[in-house]
Amino acid sequence: MLDLVGVHSGYGQIPILRDITLNVSEGEFVGILGHNGMGKTTLLMTVSGALPATDGHIALNGKEITSLPVHQRARMGLGYVKQGRRIFPRLTVRENLQAACLAGGQPLTRANEMLALFPRLVPIVDRPGGVLSGGEQQILALARCLCAAPRLVMLDEPTEGIQPSIREEIVEALLMLRNRLRLTMLLVEQNEAFLGALCSRNYCLEKGRLVA
Repeated sequence: MLDLVGVHSGYGQIPILRDITLNVSEGEFVGILGHNGMGKTTLLMTVSGALPATDGHIALNGKEITSLPVHQRARMGLGYVKQGRRIFPRLTVRENLQAACLAGGQPLTRANEMLALFPRLVPIVDRPGGVLSGGEQQILALARCLCAAPRLVMLDEPTEGIQPSIREEIVEALLMLRNRLRLTMLLVEQNEAFLGALCSRNYCLEKGRLVA
């Protein structure tokens, strides 16, 4: 579903990623493991189109997307849950989901489908996103991403700042999504145990290169 071949990227004249080659098959969960500052977020931003690739090729479902803007990649089925969740703090849980449905060209009823998939959100559906706990915000961010019906979802540090019990709940939710929706995921994490519970394969990123 996703293929990167010899991808280089960075910020202006500062190179970060060097010769990244990886693939993710349909229905597969693949992890990117690495410490802070190794280029994990830069990798996801490059795949999403938020950063341009300075060399190499990126393909989604066999179609070249290297030069496409963010919104076109999203319409092709690429979802991205950024680090820090980035939910709308003044909108309620339901309004966050409905806004994502509208942005993704999906019917508002899809918000109810997401609530059925994530029952933890049901009792707090009328609360503003800004008052939720970190774990609740992460679950909302994932549900909001799925409102646009992506085929491949990228998650950036989903366990950051989250207590262990919620971390386990997120693992269960992601496994459920893989089974029910045959979702494909690329997960960036520092938590090796989290990736081990979910992913069939992990890449190790160090100083902008895949070393294992």
